[in-house]
Amino acid sequence: MQTAQKIALVAITRHGARHLARLGLALPDADLFVSAKFSTELGTLPNTVTALPPPFRGAIGELFTHYDQLVLLFSIGAAVRLIAPHLRSKEDDPGVSVIDDAGRFVIPILSGHQGGANAFAKQIAEILNAQPVITTASESLGTLPVDILGRELGWKTDAPKENLVKVAADVVNGEPIAFIQECGSTQWWNKPVPLPANIHCFYRFEEVVLEQFKSLLWVTQQEVPQSLRAQLAGRLVIYRPPCMVVLGIGCDRNTGLKTIETALNQALRLAGLDLQQVSAIATINDKADEPGLLALAGKQNWPLHFFTADELSQVEVPNPSETVFKYMGTPSVGEAAALLLADTTKDNLIVEKHKYRGSDNRNATISIATIDSD
Repeated sequence: MQTAQKIALVAITRHGARHLARLGLALPDADLFVSAKFSTELGTLPNTVTALPPPFRGAIGELFTHYDQLVLLFSIGAAVRLIAPHLRSKEDDPGVSVIDDAGRFVIPILSGHQGGANAFAKQIAEILNAQPVITTASESLGTLPVDILGRELGWKTDAPKENLVKVAADVVNGEPIAFIQECGSTQWWNKPVPLPANIHCFYRFEEVVLEQFKSLLWVTQQEVPQSLRAQLAGRLVIYRPPCMVVLGIGCDRNTGLKTIETALNQALRLAGLDLQQVSAIATINDKADEPGLLALAGKQNWPLHFFTADELSQVEVPNPSETVFKYMGTPSVGEAAALLLADTTKDNLIVEKHKYRGSDNRNATISIATIDSD
């Protein structure tokens, strides 16, 4: 989960101060900085407001250092001159956006991707009914942002800076790119347009004919040998998704979706996980027509797997039950289903058997297993 950003909004003109007031109402946690002679334009706001005496150069330097997003309501030229002495690197600089005096355009000018200025500029533009002006190549062309792909899903990049730069150039220049996803959430492409034609998707690295692609994007939990990294120098970016898990679910007949979801959310919290780390769910085949389970799988777009009682009964579990065996023909449903689906042993069962009884007077049981990456 991302932490809340520290936001500073700065205006030095009368018109800018009036736009600042609108933004302050919509962003009550943002800190507002306004030219002292126009501070009365703000009226009463929930924000912390600081009146700035001229000159503003020193104040901008302080804000640049202490905030995650800096929004400047004055010209780009003035903004560039004020922030230029404080630039460090794209990894360290805050996101900086500029709004023109008429409030018509919101333009991210620094750290659009890694600093989040592009996304924040869109948010600001919506508040002001303004036009966001995004100049980052991957966004303006509607292709993959190599340096932050999957960030909202918890993915981490595993590549030297020079690889990120070279591969990003290949992506935006339309070179043939292999995208290999062996694990992790599939929700990484959320734009309302098809995936660009130069991006070719694979499920395993072994499927890729390396000579046919300029660069490779590889989502994996595997250890990548240094020899392979050297072979693909300048061509490879690896993404590491969070630990992925599968769920084994048991429930009474006609258990409601709300009860199953409550049990699931409780179990995930116990394990310190979130929904994005779940790759699939499993249960016994007697539950193939269970409405609550089918609704959960459809809502989350998770594959739903079914195992027979004979298959489940062969799995060694920490909490076998005579009662479950009596009614289902196997001593375990949830634990065994999770272990079978993850193709692992009970040592990788991180939530054994979390049980919840809902307001519908039905029981749901959740077991969670980590996926063996070997």
